[in-house]
Amino acid sequence: MTVETTLLKVDADLRAGRIPVARQRLRGLVASYPADLTVRRRLAEVYRLYGEPAEAGRWAYLEEDRDPAETAAFEGRHADPLRRMAALAWHTSERSAPTETARTRLGDLRVAASAHAGRPVSWGREGQAAQQAAEEDSAWDLACAGLALVGLLLLGFAVLGVVTFVRWWL
Repeated sequence: MTVETTLLKVDADLRAGRIPVARQRLRGLVASYPADLTVRRRLAEVYRLYGEPAEAGRWAYLEEDRDPAETAAFEGRHADPLRRMAALAWHTSERSAPTETARTRLGDLRVAASAHAGRPVSWGREGQAAQQAAEEDSAWDLACAGLALVGLLLLGFAVLGVVTFVRWWL
């Protein structure tokens, strides 16, 4: 099915009030055609119907006339530039973006992500690898915090056991 045919179906879904179906169609189109800014713009419009400014900001991020509040909501949700790169679902160099505004925003984000990671990152597989590494770091931090909590709990039980033993002994 072509992009145009799917967009016609999206229009029909929206007229019939089938917003979730329209959103799913558009998400599929973005996955298949990530460089099509028209599809991204339409998906942002659907998320506005849901009242989700962060998601609207995500899909309108590359637009020249994006809403600053939506952009701030998206950037707030994905404060880490590596996560923002992954959230945009862009898979090729910023040079392949269809507009100068999109190329500039993608380039600026890649530079920020590289600075954050402490090494050069790029769109596509390496950018996804950087995102995965950031998620693994986050998971490791969470695991360490969990282990520390378990350690404190065990220490508390040990102290309780010693106190109980001393009281029983005396």
